[in-house]
Amino acid sequence: MEGRLAATVRWTEKLHLDGKAEFDHSIPLDYGPPLGDGNGIRPMELVLISLAGCSGQTVVSLLQKMRQDVRAFSVEAVGTKVEEHPKVFSAIHLTFKVAGAGLDPAVVEKAVRLSEEKYCPVWAMLKQAVKVSSSIALESA
Repeated sequence: MEGRLAATVRWTEKLHLDGKAEFDHSIPLDYGPPLGDGNGIRPMELVLISLAGCSGQTVVSLLQKMRQDVRAFSVEAVGTKVEEHPKVFSAIHLTFKVAGAGLDPAVVEKAVRLSEEKYCPVWAMLKQAVKVSSSIALESA
């Protein structure tokens, strides 16, 4: 069914779970000791990875279409959590690091803005509940 996504997590031991989705790739989820063994990603880290991955794929795709010579790219997502349970994010900051030859800062800013405002569904969903900010760091390659 188009427009539908599904994922499954299966418990293995302690608080370790194995997550799988459409392409059957496994993602280990776990907590550190004593609840878990630290043999996986914590769920809140996975939220940050999902946001960075979605926005990153969108920005790289747009920059390629906008004929920017991107040679290296990364997104760092840093979340600040509240002190009380449930310890949700109160803010998330994304830093887009882009390296290339002759990059146009205005074009890179436009790609990030389009990711936020139009193309990244994870960003669109999260910003309804959390303040998500971003910055760009450009480097020559």
